[in-house]
Amino acid sequence: MIAARLPRSEISTVSARKDQNVSSPEYGEWPFLGLLKELGIRCDPQLLDLALTHRSYAFENGGIPTNERLEFLGDAVLEVGVTDYLYRAFPDKPEGQLAKLRSAVVSTVSLGRLARRLGIGPRIKLGKGEERTGGHDKTSILADTTEALLGAVELSSGLPDALRLVHHLFDPLVDEADRSGAGTDWKTVLQEYCSEQGLEAPRYDIVGSGPDHNRRYRARAEVGGKLHAAYTGHNKKEAEQGAAQLAVAALIPPRTGA
Repeated sequence: MIAARLPRSEISTVSARKDQNVSSPEYGEWPFLGLLKELGIRCDPQLLDLALTHRSYAFENGGIPTNERLEFLGDAVLEVGVTDYLYRAFPDKPEGQLAKLRSAVVSTVSLGRLARRLGIGPRIKLGKGEERTGGHDKTSILADTTEALLGAVELSSGLPDALRLVHHLFDPLVDEADRSGAGTDWKTVLQEYCSEQGLEAPRYDIVGSGPDHNRRYRARAEVGGKLHAAYTGHNKKEAEQGAAQLAVAALIPPRTGA
């Protein structure tokens, strides 16, 4: 069933790896697999392996298939699941607020945090160059791999199980984002905080890197001459917003319940 839904190039790669098992020592005690077992959701071992194959690893190993197609599928599954929950959980919120909440929950930052909690980073297959630059903990790679794993689950167990996994992982994140005011302009929040505290306006230093087709920007947010956060994004706006959000988290004590 799975092979019939994969391109021939991916079928050959999957078949070549069919002796691998997700419970093998290679994966060890992996929180992500433990969660799947807890939920009674199956993930084909070969699709799991494919979902963990970054393009840098594929390039160094003869151009084997990468996880990018699974990432494409998983992105769609994630959006459907989160959108469904938002629509049902917040019947009084207008479309604009729902869209902002969704953007916050499925952002690269949010997916990266989730990936770290699920222990995804150490399992990603990277090329040597990407490994040397800390790719196993790079937020963008973690986020992309998380989506690829959702795609692998959808192909293995079907859309209902994949959505069940999305709801289990992301419904609490949606609720948390709503409580914390996610979807707001974090640069404005940081600016207002500095004004209230009599501090200088935040300063952002941005450095771009990488080829034109895969450009990354790293923003450093400084308040009072001190570095409070740094974040890497796909564009300058994302990088600044991410750095501002992390700076807010570092500077402003979390709100406690009444």
